[in-house]
Amino acid sequence: MKRPIKKTWMIASALTIGMAVLTPLQAGATAVEPANDVTVQIEQQVTGTIKSISDDGMYLKDRDGKNYYISFYKFSEEQLDKMNLVEGQEITVEGSVVEYYSDFYTFEAYKKDLPKEVTNEELTKLEKMFNEVKKLEKVAFKAMGNKAFEEADKIYEEISEISRDMRKITNPYYIANWQPIPFEEYIENFGFSDKNIVIEENDKKQLKVIYEEWVKLEKDGQEENAYGKYDELHKILEPYIAELYPPQTFEEYMEGKEFDIPTETLVKLKTIYEDAQKAEKAKNDELAEKTWNEFYEIIDQFFKPQPFEEYMADFDFKVSEADSKQLKQLYEEAIKLDKKEEAEKIRENWEAFHNILEPYFKANKEVLISPSKLTVNGQDYLPQ
Repeated sequence: MKRPIKKTWMIASALTIGMAVLTPLQAGATAVEPANDVTVQIEQQVTGTIKSISDDGMYLKDRDGKNYYISFYKFSEEQLDKMNLVEGQEITVEGSVVEYYSDFYTFEAYKKDLPKEVTNEELTKLEKMFNEVKKLEKVAFKAMGNKAFEEADKIYEEISEISRDMRKITNPYYIANWQPIPFEEYIENFGFSDKNIVIEENDKKQLKVIYEEWVKLEKDGQEENAYGKYDELHKILEPYIAELYPPQTFEEYMEGKEFDIPTETLVKLKTIYEDAQKAEKAKNDELAEKTWNEFYEIIDQFFKPQPFEEYMADFDFKVSEADSKQLKQLYEEAIKLDKKEEAEKIRENWEAFHNILEPYFKANKEVLISPSKLTVNGQDYLPQ
């Protein structure tokens, strides 16, 4: 499959919050050691086959079966289109190992998307704040890993404050360059006309006034007031959007599901399903939650779990015969236990199940590589 032309950054916002750690590394001048015991040189070369491609990078498996994730962020859209990458293709990558996914998003990458009017003095300030956020993110990750959630929340609050300070520098430039689309085009972009949904004339007049007020507030840099005005806009649009994207009917929900449910139970389930949707529409969260729980308690009785072999086939690795035997026993015990009466035993089984699999997950974690050169079909591509 060819990579889509449109590129969406792995880190869409100016700053990341909470990217997952994949490969703990040990510091070293020439090499680092990921958790899967593969020694990777700082500027190493990898030749492998593309397993899958996303907008932001690709997963690669080398000839020894080691897994890698290669970031695209250093390459331009034009370069990526010329590469015409496809799954199953063999390519060669040269680059350096990074520790976190967020490490791919350097200040240089962030700077590329900044308005050209940003001054050198402001760039210096932004770089300092950007690097501080990156440092705090790693501390927050460790806190989350240690289940120190309160500590992590405080760090994320600090990150948010720094991010706000960065936006104070950049937003005036974005606003100055922003050319809002006309109201009619804004409404057309929702796609109401595709389903012959007509906005009432009074609503349309009110929407236009609010839209123009929102644009003015944005242009004036009144961020909080602009948010409030945008909420007003969407409250009026809400019923039209609900008509555009109607909730799934019970029949649609059940379509393709392999449940052997008696007719009288199906009738009961349909009533509960529709009652839950009515509670959601009325914004009665407590009743909606209670009704959905009742629905799933009934339908779960007819759920047919995957056979163990099918479940394991989804993993991109094979387990030993001894581990497979133990895993199968734990799996089949867990799915036979009564969910209400033996919940603790089920939890213990799944915990033991994942403890056996954990070394396999660690051994198959991707090594994260920030490329300095890609060689595709004999053609070298250097970052731009």
